[in-house]
Amino acid sequence: MKYIKYTFWGVVALCLIVVGMANRDIVTLRAMPEVLATPLGVSPDIQMPLFMALFIGVGIGLLIGFLWEWVREHNMRADARAKAREVDALKREVDALKDKQHEGKDDVVALLDKAS
Repeated sequence: MKYIKYTFWGVVALCLIVVGMANRDIVTLRAMPEVLATPLGVSPDIQMPLFMALFIGVGIGLLIGFLWEWVREHNMRADARAKAREVDALKREVDALKDKQHEGKDDVVALLDKAS
């Protein structure tokens, strides 16, 4: 199973290297269109290789997706915690009732009743 995992990640790494080598031209990323940036006198732009822009965009998209899912599943996690607390409370109550039921009885009979 380890070999399959290593092979998969090796293929992914090879694909990323190939994409990086094919897209290494320098591109300019602009935060504002030139029509808007010229009258304002502000032109926030950066130059970087195209593969970096692609990988950064994919990474930011993954982070946004993970965050969105984590926020969306908040209610499910809260319900699961509440149910787990309720189950623990019910287990404690059942154990207390079993102990109360066997008060004053023979220890061996109480142990046999608990086992069944």
